[in-house]
Amino acid sequence: MWPDRRLIDLFKTEFPIVLAPMAGVMDAELVIAAAEGGGLGSLPSAMLSPEKAREQINIIRQRVRAPVNMNFFCHTPVELDAAAEARWNARLAGYYREHGLDPAAPVNAANRAPFDAGFCEVVEELKPEVVSFHFGLPDQTLLKRVKAAGCLVISSATTVKEAVWLEQHGADAVIAQGAEAGGHRAMFLTENIGEQPGTFALVPQVVDAVKVPVIAAGGIADGRGIAAAFALGACGVQIGSAYLRCPESKVSAAGRAALAAGRDDSTVITNVMTGRPARGVQNRLMREVGPISPDAPPFPHAATALAPLKAAAEKQGRVDFTNLWAGQAVAMGRELPAAELTRDLAKSALARLRQMAG
Repeated sequence: MWPDRRLIDLFKTEFPIVLAPMAGVMDAELVIAAAEGGGLGSLPSAMLSPEKAREQINIIRQRVRAPVNMNFFCHTPVELDAAAEARWNARLAGYYREHGLDPAAPVNAANRAPFDAGFCEVVEELKPEVVSFHFGLPDQTLLKRVKAAGCLVISSATTVKEAVWLEQHGADAVIAQGAEAGGHRAMFLTENIGEQPGTFALVPQVVDAVKVPVIAAGGIADGRGIAAAFALGACGVQIGSAYLRCPESKVSAAGRAALAAGRDDSTVITNVMTGRPARGVQNRLMREVGPISPDAPPFPHAATALAPLKAAAEKQGRVDFTNLWAGQAVAMGRELPAAELTRDLAKSALARLRQMAG
């Protein structure tokens, strides 16, 4: 019934729907629910220790017999120099004073580790059916080990050039991440945010440029969006924001309230939360310091000094310093169990595709 079954056949899922990995607001529970609904559940693993990743995958394997995707970052780490740190601390000093925080108090460094030999050993041990990467791909030595473990490899592209590069370097499928998408921009061959194409423009051009299956991402939150993605040549979709208000997500009460109040213009692309461009619900810090600021230190160091501010504000029920990543379709999210939402997305998409077929 799906006009293109390549992704379903590749992943061996009931539906061509991938749950976006959303670090910090989800764990095994949401992965399990999406898988029970017929989609591909994705576990965000870039902020997990190897031990925690093992624990989460074991929980998933015990609860559901379905393929699972483990997601990792593969950025090149950049050291934080003293001048950049001092500049950022000075920019945040007023907020520290306002919340009665000691700027000299020790803070744990932001944990956004790139995929390395240690993580590769975890993949070889756990053998997830799919491994996805953000910010390109790891080096070929590690990538060959991942594939030798029997894992399919997918990664995100924000331009046609990046999609072609991913295919040439071994990706089994490409996620075309339009500018509407929530979370970090997957940019790795460009740093120009202003040139990032939207989903409607990006997907058909990526489809024309590569032979591997293309997964559309960005601004897709209902059956109409899924059907549109197929009309553009995609054979699957990746959806994140629509799941943020599901009971299985770990979004805080204050975060849920912000999401529920979301509109089409509620999100912006910002670098002030982590040091790398990402789309999220606009908060006080983004409005007053950003959304794009030259003072933000490189990824992921901007997040380190924000951690005490985030904790202090959240205790007061505010998300002034919280990176609530979400896409432009955030207002279309629903408070449904994730399995039910996944099945409803597929059902409404198929109905729309039948209408389109006449």
